[in-house]
Amino acid sequence: MTMTRLRDVRLIPLVFGPLVGALAVLETGLDDFFGAAATATGLSGIAMGAGLAVMAWRPLAGTVIAAVCLPVGTVVFGAPGVSGATMIGMIGAVAWSGWREPPRRSAVALGVSVASFTSTALVGASLWELFFVPSVLLPGWSMGLLARRSGERAVKLAELAAALDAEREINARAAVARERTRIAREVHDAVAHSVSVMTLQLGGLRRILADRPAEQEVVAGLERLGRQTVEEMRGLVGILRERADGEETAPRPSLARLGELIADVRAAGLAVTLDAPADLPRLPPVLDLTAYRVLQEALTNVLRHADAAPTAVAIGCTDQALTVEVRNGPAPRGPEDPVAGPRGTPESAPRGAESGRTGHGLVGMRERLAMVHGSLHAGPEPDGGFAVRARFPIPRTR
Repeated sequence: MTMTRLRDVRLIPLVFGPLVGALAVLETGLDDFFGAAATATGLSGIAMGAGLAVMAWRPLAGTVIAAVCLPVGTVVFGAPGVSGATMIGMIGAVAWSGWREPPRRSAVALGVSVASFTSTALVGASLWELFFVPSVLLPGWSMGLLARRSGERAVKLAELAAALDAEREINARAAVARERTRIAREVHDAVAHSVSVMTLQLGGLRRILADRPAEQEVVAGLERLGRQTVEEMRGLVGILRERADGEETAPRPSLARLGELIADVRAAGLAVTLDAPADLPRLPPVLDLTAYRVLQEALTNVLRHADAAPTAVAIGCTDQALTVEVRNGPAPRGPEDPVAGPRGTPESAPRGAESGRTGHGLVGMRERLAMVHGSLHAGPEPDGGFAVRARFPIPRTR
């Protein structure tokens, strides 16, 4: 028998009923008071025990069955009166009814029990028993009512505690939402505005430097970086300002927007080729966001450190994993470049390779991949280029 079944309260009458029946048989067998009516009284006690067992499913019906056994045993079988076992049984019956039934129904069980004892006392008992025996049922019924009210109070307290927990969680979420809105407002009003102004000023400076191509190219790169920073901040503000129903004010970064990312990089002056499936499967949100950010960081590293070397992006997907590869060839160098060496030598490797070893870009990518149990390989290629290969395991849905 499992612990759950042992904790079932219906076991109480299922054990109490047979116990009362056995106690009635023992009492009538050992007490000479019952005389020739001992057998009849014992049978009446056994019948009461069966009625008490019925209370496990029907408290009121079981109490009525048990109560009827008293006058029937006295009138039909000639039992001399109420035995101690039957008294214990009826006290337990009205207490159980008071606990398991609503007050009005348990009051009916009490009334039937009192009537049963009264009719039995009128036939075969003294006048004292006419008052004493029914009076002992009232404390039993009161104990049952007390247990019922205590249980109802416990249920209400549990419901109140659950409601308080829910309210506390709602308040915490509201506080987080307010703080995120405040941060988003600060980012939008202060940082994004300042960067936008700087980008506009860089654009004006670029036009002034029309006769100085080298300086103009540097300023143009800074202008592109400023625009990219503003777009990133707008995306961050959109993520922070999520609506209460979960809908976001800005689209979340996703490989579904891969074309937009490649177009932005090309507009920044990087020659990129893309090899990806026409329709990528639906990925888990965390994995999808992580893959997008790793690809974005790898392309940004090429822009910053590899002198806009020709870059190839390859994306593959199977049932087990998603793979992302970003590979750039040697950056083109002019004859005046003093560090340009023969093809394949360390001097001709893109500066992104060296920067990746000491900068924070690869560290951030590895941290992102660690969160989704992925792996990252980054390093120089034999031809002097640099490659970043990331593998994202796809969790099983079953």
